[in-house]
Amino acid sequence: MSARRVAIAKTNDVREGEMKSFDVGEDKILISKIDGEFYAIGAVCPHYGADLADGVLSGERVVCPWHHAAYNAKTGDLEEPPSLDAVPRYDLEIEGDDLVLLLPEEMVQSRKPDMVKGDPQGDNRTFVIIGAGSAGNAAAQTLREDGFKGRVVMITRENRLPYDRPQLSKEYLEGKSDEDALPLRSKGFYAKYDIEVMLETEVTAVDLANKTLFLAPGDKLQYDSLLLAPGAVPRRLDVPGADLINVFTLRSFEDSTAIVQAAEHASKAVIIGGGFIGIETAYSLSQRNLSVTVVTGESVPFEGIFGKEIGQMFQKMHEENRVEFKLNSRVAKIEGDKTVEAVVLEGGERIQADLVVVGIGVKPATEFLRGIDLLSDGSLKVDEYFRAGADVYAAGDVATFPEHYSGRELRIEHWRTAQQQGRIAAHNMAGKKVPYRSIPFFWTTQGDLYFRYVGHATQWDDIIVHGDVSSRVFIAFYVSNNRVVAAAGNNHEKEMAAIEELMRLGKMPSAEELRNHSVDLVALLKK
Repeated sequence: MSARRVAIAKTNDVREGEMKSFDVGEDKILISKIDGEFYAIGAVCPHYGADLADGVLSGERVVCPWHHAAYNAKTGDLEEPPSLDAVPRYDLEIEGDDLVLLLPEEMVQSRKPDMVKGDPQGDNRTFVIIGAGSAGNAAAQTLREDGFKGRVVMITRENRLPYDRPQLSKEYLEGKSDEDALPLRSKGFYAKYDIEVMLETEVTAVDLANKTLFLAPGDKLQYDSLLLAPGAVPRRLDVPGADLINVFTLRSFEDSTAIVQAAEHASKAVIIGGGFIGIETAYSLSQRNLSVTVVTGESVPFEGIFGKEIGQMFQKMHEENRVEFKLNSRVAKIEGDKTVEAVVLEGGERIQADLVVVGIGVKPATEFLRGIDLLSDGSLKVDEYFRAGADVYAAGDVATFPEHYSGRELRIEHWRTAQQQGRIAAHNMAGKKVPYRSIPFFWTTQGDLYFRYVGHATQWDDIIVHGDVSSRVFIAFYVSNNRVVAAAGNNHEKEMAAIEELMRLGKMPSAEELRNHSVDLVALLKK
């Protein structure tokens, strides 16, 4: 098929180390100039449709401003999740001072990464992934990207293919998306690349010595390499009445759907727990016109994660959306005749409720792992390659890993971090030697908050704020020993993408520089 020739820009329109987006009809093309050469790739992030030009160019890496997916600026290849797809690459020629693209007649905004299919005659090994969440799904795809042609088996207790779990407490629960928007990949994708997905299958035990999985109700499965990525299970509330009808936890599609159905016949909801699941659920239910009360033991929501000032910002935003908070409070019991009617606090206050959502944290889903050394929190200790033992890897909510930027061993319950870990584990299962060098990142969108958080801080000496938290336009830098260990920001998408890259590259400014000078974080990437 012949290509169209389109003069898209002049050579002096894009400077060295710069990227710009140009329109070609209804499509967008991203042009970058790196080491004197021009490159053209698709300008729209396949994950949620952000314009990549609003992100940052870091060497040869383009980082999306919204959720920090990263692509190679020269090839369009995927380098970092949460996107699963790459962006197209276009041939580019220089005619005089014109940049001329060679474009196909039919344009696409994304492309599948280069992947192989299974070939059991050429490779008789079996790689098994326990879990079909973000880590497991990313690992299965990455194995095929890395050229592994043996058998790939992904096992899940759920009755559906891998799906976009962050939507469960946000868009799906709020009513802005439906079931069709949730699957990460189609059934045809897994079939095309010979990725077996065993639905509604429970692993009851693992025999490491003999490389054997025991499946309910009595089947066995031999493996050559194993990835443990079963995710986590919600913690249950241990008070009278916690088993009443319309008392929910939120982890799965079925959980979220049950809450939606209950909300259709409810007017009052109580959320127990002030973490992300609880607060996101509170906002989503408030948008369904329910009266929502959040019960939390903290004096300010998120104070232990982000500090008091940012926690108060979240609280104020939710109160503006008719969410009420019961702070420094604990639940004594839940009352009702079969179905929940009220939540009673330890001080005796009674809050009427038609439905209750319990969001008091999760624990690693590792109960089935007997004969394997677990840490005190139920997780598995892994090395920088996410190796937990001989031919055994772990990723996601169950993995405690050495985080190179902080130098600490961490376990992080983030969707995007789990995807990063799944990819690293798969690279190493496939025979590469790829250490984890990514930076943890998560986001939340609640009301008019577009909140991003880079790094990981459990404690800090100081918080340096650029901007104004009360105006909801700011970046907060969390400092320990004069070093920035994490940053949180709202309405600063480009800068937050730059911060992740600066941390990854070891170029993050010191606390003193951030205190005493106006630092251009984006410009630092070019130095």
